[in-house]
Formats: sequence, C-alpha cells, structure tokens
Amino acid sequence: MKNTLLVVGSLLTLIMLGAEKLCAQTSQPDLHLSYTKPANRWLEALPIGNGRMGGMIFGGVAQEHIQFNEQTMVTGTTQKVGFYQPFGDVFVDLDSVSPVRNYRRELNLQNALHTVQYEANGVRFSRTAFASFPDQVQVLHFTADKPGQLTGTIRLTDAHQAPLRREGNKLITVGTLENGIAYEAQVQVIAKGGNVAATATGIHVDKATDITVLFAAGTSFVNDVSSNFIGPHPHQTLSRRLANAAALPYSQLVKRHVLDYQALFSRVSLQLGASALRPVRALPLPDRLSANVVSGSDLALETMLFQYGRYLLISSSRPGGVPANLQGLWNNELKPPWYSQYTTNINVEMNYWLAEPTNLAECHQPLFDWIENLAAVQKKSIDPALKTDNGWIIYSTNNLMGGPSTWRIHRPGSAWLSQHLWEHYAFGGDRQFLRNRAYPILKELTQYWAGHLVMGANGKLISPDGWSPEHGPGLNEGDKASYPGASYDQQIVYDLFTNYIDAARALGVDVDYRTKIDAMRSQLLGPQIGKWGQLQEWMEDVDDPTDHHRHNSHMFAVHPGRQISPLTTPGLAKAALVSLHARGDKSTGWSSAWRINLYARLREADRAHELVRQLLKPIDPKQTGFSYHGGSYPNLFGSHPPFQIDANFGYTAGITEMLLQSHAGEIDLLPALPAAWQDGVVTGLRARGGVTVTLSWKAGKLLNVDLLADRSGEYQFRYGKLAKKVRLVAKKKIRLNHLLY
Repeated sequence: MKNTLLVVGSLLTLIMLGAEKLCAQTSQPDLHLSYTKPANRWLEALPIGNGRMGGMIFGGVAQEHIQFNEQTMVTGTTQKVGFYQPFGDVFVDLDSVSPVRNYRRELNLQNALHTVQYEANGVRFSRTAFASFPDQVQVLHFTADKPGQLTGTIRLTDAHQAPLRREGNKLITVGTLENGIAYEAQVQVIAKGGNVAATATGIHVDKATDITVLFAAGTSFVNDVSSNFIGPHPHQTLSRRLANAAALPYSQLVKRHVLDYQALFSRVSLQLGASALRPVRALPLPDRLSANVVSGSDLALETMLFQYGRYLLISSSRPGGVPANLQGLWNNELKPPWYSQYTTNINVEMNYWLAEPTNLAECHQPLFDWIENLAAVQKKSIDPALKTDNGWIIYSTNNLMGGPSTWRIHRPGSAWLSQHLWEHYAFGGDRQFLRNRAYPILKELTQYWAGHLVMGANGKLISPDGWSPEHGPGLNEGDKASYPGASYDQQIVYDLFTNYIDAARALGVDVDYRTKIDAMRSQLLGPQIGKWGQLQEWMEDVDDPTDHHRHNSHMFAVHPGRQISPLTTPGLAKAALVSLHARGDKSTGWSSAWRINLYARLREADRAHELVRQLLKPIDPKQTGFSYHGGSYPNLFGSHPPFQIDANFGYTAGITEMLLQSHAGEIDLLPALPAAWQDGVVTGLRARGGVTVTLSWKAGKLLNVDLLADRSGEYQFRYGKLAKKVRLVAKKKIRLNHLLY
C-alpha cells in the first residue's frame, strides 16, 4: 500500500508541476503488459494461446510454471454439461541464482510473445514463450548470454493425476476422463551446449546455454456430431506435431508464429491522443492501473485493453476449433464457475461481438460450427422440454457437445445465436455462407417462432412463456417463472424475423413466406414505454426503478439488436436511456461491458467512457467470489468477479461501437466520441456491407476517413447530422474529409 501511494503521489506531483505535459499529438500505443516481479497467483499470470491450447505463465526465477489447457478437455456429454477442465502443468526448476536484478516479464500484444528477463551473477537470462497456431505446440525458450549457465529439471504434471512416463527426452501423461474422452500431453526438451538426461522426476539439463521446451496436448474429441464427438486417441497426432516442431530451428518456430499471428492482429490499430505521462507508461501494469484510478488520463491503457480483447480472441478461437468459452480457454479449476462452458443468455454471444467489426472474421468460425452441432444435438434430444415441431430450442448453458445444464430453458437462445450467422454475412457478403449455412438455420428458427407465438389480449403476437434473464419482476433474483410477452423474447424474435426477411431478400427466395413473416413482425408486441419513462422489461408496467440487476435483457433492441436507435426511434431510445440510468453503473465486468455498447448505440459518448474507465479499475486477485465489483485483474482479465472473459471481449466491442457503427443501414463515423479522446487514429475496422474503415480525428472532430470496399456500390455515410451517399469501387481506396467529400 505504501508503494502504491508513493506511485500515485509521484504521478500527481508530475501532473501539478506540468513539467511534462500530456502528449498533444497522437502517441504510439503501448501494447506491453509489463511487470517487475513474477506472478504469485493465477490471476497475475499471463495468457498465451493458439486457439486450441492455452497456457498461463508465472515467470518465476527459480521455477518457471506454465499451467496449461486444451479447449476440448470437458467432462460432459451430449446429455449433461460437465465442466471444462485444466489439463496440467509444466515446471522448469532452475538452479538458484542471486541476487536478481532488473527483472521484467512482459506480454507483447503486437507479436504474442511472452518474455522474462533478469540479471544474476553477471549473466543476462532471457526466456520467451508462445503458443504456435501453425505448428500446434507451445514453446518455452531459455537463453543466457554466457555459455553453460542453464541447469535445471523440466517436469510435467497432470491435473487428474494420470501417471507420467519418460521416453528419451520426452515426458508423457495419458488419461481418460469420466465421459470416455482420452487425453494426452507430451513435453520434449532440446538443449544446446549441455547434457540432457531423464531422472525420476523429469528431464534434467546440465550447464546448457540454450534450452527449448516444446509441448503439445490433445484429446480424442472431434468436432463432429455424427461420430458422437469421439475420435481416435491423440497420441499419434501429438507425436507428429512435436517431431515436426523439433525439426525446425527455434528461429523458424518463432518466425512462423509471429507471421501467422500478425496477419490477424495487425489489421486493426488504435491510437488515442493526450496519452499518459511517460513515467506512468513505464510503471508495472498493476501500478499503472492504480495510478489511472486517480488521473484517468492513461488513454494508452484504454487502447491496450481494446487490443487485449483482440489478442485473447485470436488466442482462444481459431478455425477448426471450438468457440471461446466463459474463460476463453484458460482455466485452473476442476469445477470452474458456471462450468466454464457456453451460457447463451449473453455470455457466449458477447464473446464474439468484436469478431466482425475488429476484422477477425476467421475467429468467428468456431462459433458457427458449434451452433450447427448444437442444433443437431437438440433436435435429437429425448428431453421432452426440448421437443419442437420446427427448429430447435436450448437450455441456458450447454457444453461443446451440446450437453445442457438443465438450469432453465432459454427459449430464444437459439434465435440469438443465429444473429451471429447473419452478422457474418452482413459484414463479409459471403453468399455461399448465407445460402448454405445461415439461411437454413434462420428459416427453421423463424418457423419455430411463427408457430409458437400466440395472440395476446392486447391484439399483439407475444411469446407465451417469456423470460428476462436472470430474474423476475419485483427484484426477484433467479426467478425462472414464465412471463408472457417479456421484452427480451419479443425483441429477439423481432431481430430473428428481421434477419430472416433480409436473408431471404438477399437470396431472392421464399417470397410468399417472407411476406407472411413480414406481416407477423408488424403484429409483434413491440417495445413499450412505462409510467416512469422507462423501456418496459415486462409486458405489464411493473418495472422497479431501484432494480440494478446485472442483465440488460430488455435493451437487446438497442444492442446487439437494431430495433431501437436515437435516429429512427428517438422516443424509445430516450426510454432505453432512462432504463439504463436506473440500472446504474455498479455491476459485474461483463454487464458494464454491455452497457458501454448500449451507451455507444444511444450516442452517450461520455457515459460510455465512464464505464470504459470503470473496467480499468484494479481488482485484487484474491477477490474471486461473486460480486458487483467489475474491473480488471492484474493480468487484465475481466473481473465478474470471478474471472469471465466476456468482459474483455465486450469492452473491445464497446470501444468499436463508440468509433464506428453500421447496424442501422448506414456507416456512422465517430458516433460516440467522448471528450477524453480529443485526437486519434483507428485503422482497419469493418463496417457492414464489406467496407474497411480508417478514421482520424483531431480536437474531437473528424479529419478524414479512408474507405476500401469489398464490392462496388452506393453506401450511405453519416457523420453527426451530415448524411451522404458515396459510390465506392471494389478494392479501390477512397478518402473523404469531414464534409464527406
């Protein structure tokens, strides 16, 4: 505490002296998570991942520790949810050196490399860790600037106490989960300039100058519902991956990794002017978070958290894998909160809000595969609660095989998931994807809801068994009763019908049925304004203005839906703002992230920015019990508490919504630019219609916008009150000024 006060005091002194002013010009963003001591707790360790394997790196001097995961390590089945599991741990026990000077560990978001450096006994020690997507291995590389300085033992342990065996310079654990899924981990050690020998506890390296530790893990899970998700044992695949990686020099492994990662990450950059004082940017990240609570001026920290969300999605969701779960793919508990699986009443959807607009469409693919598998499993379910004549419905939480928690039926959950299929088409324009993958699901779910809605006493079509997650009227937490016409259901069905109509029109199919659904959409009970000016959560006007519940379910129509907008439905937008104010700012991390998106859509820029700052509030890593104290742990993982990664992903999506929107049929530039972001540049964002957008602004005003369209056509643009149609030619960059000329 004393050190923290000194840091904050020094910061305030610098501000008051004015000797070093805040940067007037846009500054290069700082994308290093930096620390001056090893991690003692899991929420201080730093994550790496390749979309399938994840590692949490502690960076100890005498002992390096990587706790690792593999995304298919799940105890459930198609009938029950089970838990996402930790896989094991790799330890590197090094001969002690002292005293240690100039210690630093960092995660560089620009190249996805984790590094540790320190000096001892006149030797400079360095290590680098990364998870390679091209080579499907994790790599830990140790070096010293003098020969023969590295001596230690590499150990592998299994989270389920599977036995260890040694094969030459390899360590192997093999086991089987309770659901029959077989799993295996392999570690291989390569040393230069020293001796390598197997021991009773691991692999011992003596007096090396360079050590490379390669490890791979996998299970017999296959992403194929027709095989009941069970495939061959992973041994041969893992052995091949390690052999291929070991055949490459370390320099090639790291080069292949960085090129692959940067091909995705480098598409988007964000720079914000008036950034933090240079002394603050040099602070260890925990001190920097504390300093920002006082100053609120570290805009480079806001940029870092934005790019961290993109880093985490690239690291946890790649084509061919399964979606990022409630903790991405990082978990160290046998029974993690809420199973660390897929909760569909906000969480898994929020995980992917950033995918399309921040130019990571490939990372969206695992969600589509999961949705299709989920549909197949639910349609075959023997659970009478899931029986439907058309389409399919789901429980609130499901695992990667579709197995449910059975806590509560989440009837519109499948419709919400289908929005992601439509959005992929809306951004990218892939007609084959729309025809073969998105449209069949949109249509079957539309058919389900067309048959499930009933005519209410008010003459409107309503859901007969609605719900507003995860509570009922009267501050009734956990209420699972049905409430006909609940706004959440109504708004999602409106969104589903709209997406279906647009999809059918784009494909030129099913004209008669499309016309029928258009008529039904006009008959839906729509958003209502209640007695205290609020957007009603329930069909009846029973909302409580003191209800500060974490879910914002009745504002789906604002975001991620497109039914309510200040430009097209100003009265409803005003009512949504009343409800949002009533919900308050104190909430969980993911809820605050959703509210950033909501305020951005409502064009309340400074209110959105207040919540941006709130999510940068430091949270003690010992605080893991449920509370409404959202913020960031020392490793910038989002705090529910406990840790949930949707806060990270939702934050990044929210920043994007503040800078660019395209949901309302036009490309809206800087729609919610807060006063704190006076100068800035953002490159590479994506707008619906297939347009890549680069924006620059100064003194809070647009300077210019660079546009690159995938397809030729006329596009509607908006900047403030100015709206204009502009013709874009495919693959030809065009620049517009603040007048859109």
